Amino acid sequence: MELTPEQLVSEFQDAVMELYFARKRIALLEAENAALREHLALTEQAPRTES
Repeated sequence: MELTPEQLVSEFQDAVMELYFARKRIALLEAENAALREHLALTEQAPRTES
């Protein structure tokens, strides 16, 4: 299957947009992961009371 130059440009632009949104999602997941790790660290440091 051969693509026209216009189709190649369109495919490239689509790939660039997918990469852009993937990077945004990765950044959000990394921030969420850091927050969860911090919460876990604080939870592990808190004194536990046994009932």
